[in-house]
Amino acid sequence: MNLQTVPNAASARARATQPYVDDVIRAFVLATIFWGVAAFLVGVYIALELAFPALNLGLEWTSFGRLRPVHTSAAIFAFGGSALIGTSFHVVQRTCRARLFGGENLAWFVFWGYQTFIVLAATGYVLGITQGREYAEPEWYTDLWLTIVWVAYFAVFFGTIMKRNEPHIYVANWFYLAFIITIAMLHIVNNLAVPVSWFGAKSYSAAAGVQDAMIQWWYGHNAVGFFLTAGFLGMMYYYIPKRAERPIYSYRLSIVHFWALIFLYIWAGPHHLHYTALPDWAQILGMTFSVMLWMPSWGGMINGLMTLSGAWDKLRTDPGLRFSVTAVGFYGMATFEGPVMSIRPVNALSHYTDWTIGHVHSGALGWVAFIVFGALYYLVPVLWNRPDVYSRRLISWHFWISTMGIVLYITSMWVSGIMQGLMWRAYDTLGFLQYSFVETVAAMHPFYVIRALGGIMFLIGALIMTYNFWRTIRGDVAVPAAQPALA
Repeated sequence: MNLQTVPNAASARARATQPYVDDVIRAFVLATIFWGVAAFLVGVYIALELAFPALNLGLEWTSFGRLRPVHTSAAIFAFGGSALIGTSFHVVQRTCRARLFGGENLAWFVFWGYQTFIVLAATGYVLGITQGREYAEPEWYTDLWLTIVWVAYFAVFFGTIMKRNEPHIYVANWFYLAFIITIAMLHIVNNLAVPVSWFGAKSYSAAAGVQDAMIQWWYGHNAVGFFLTAGFLGMMYYYIPKRAERPIYSYRLSIVHFWALIFLYIWAGPHHLHYTALPDWAQILGMTFSVMLWMPSWGGMINGLMTLSGAWDKLRTDPGLRFSVTAVGFYGMATFEGPVMSIRPVNALSHYTDWTIGHVHSGALGWVAFIVFGALYYLVPVLWNRPDVYSRRLISWHFWISTMGIVLYITSMWVSGIMQGLMWRAYDTLGFLQYSFVETVAAMHPFYVIRALGGIMFLIGALIMTYNFWRTIRGDVAVPAAQPALA
């Protein structure tokens, strides 16, 4: 018996001491930085197009309709997706004490395959090769390629968990796994299409009418729930405790948070279809589950914030941690505003207005981008074996400039959206609409200018971060500020 068990224990120790697969994670970090700057740049340009329509240039390729899906997909799938895959590879290896399943080859296939998908989708948007639905999804050949890459990604992540040398599966891996599995299901069902020919880009959706709308928003809201929430919660549950050097506040609360979020989010999509041909019972179901989502969401927010108990002073000395903690605050704000906006009377005012745009960007910039920035400020020195980021002062500049940009953005869209909704529903004494559509557009112009200014500030912050990381990776050491001589 002993002769059989000793070699097994020795081989387990040997596997545990093998170096982790980190080269591909470095590549994902660099891709995240690149796609982030690209997404913010395109976002600034299309914001300026709305304020100054002459910037459309009269060209179909530079029109708002073509560039808008480029911006949203670059921000969500290129920037956010690269960050999620890269951090999940980093987290699963450390928490499982095991190398990535499939080694470097399969991980590199995931990297290059995913970057290829991003380029295929972006070029399709610019050229007008899309399914032409709510989210302007790429055509069938791009969807098919992403399916292959996503299966490989699942194999790497799940295989690493199965070969782990740690008996416990840390909660961050549960959130990452839920994100991977649910996004696969959403992608396959939403993008079921019949191509016209094997050598043509055109295809037709398998659904139509109100059924297609229901599938679209089942996909759309659960992309928010599992891509933009569950995956980044996995990031929160690993990098905030690491940065704060504290265990997670309540592991029991994290498990309740996980299962409640997973069960409730999947039903919330119909609240985007209030006052449409969708049956009333489906609309009310979506509204009810959306309101219920407020509780587990704030449970996760409390868990993240209370992890800093006894370490609040780190917010003064560690500007990178400020991004992560502020992101959790924005997560709480966005997950309160979302359920409020799902209530039918509120939705009657907010839907199709800029209020929704402000809500989306408070989550996308405040929660998603800030939690990624916090993770990147931890990852870059670790992955490139540097003692610290080149300049903590530049991190502070990045934090405050970006925060001011978000505040300008979301407040201008709140004011613009509520004004827009009120003008649309204003009637005169004779029962006619009081304002024409053109008058509402003219009234929103100053707020569009403020929104573009907020976007420019957020972009400047990202460029400061890029410069800081470039100096860090080069191995430069910041010169400390001169200390006054003792009297």
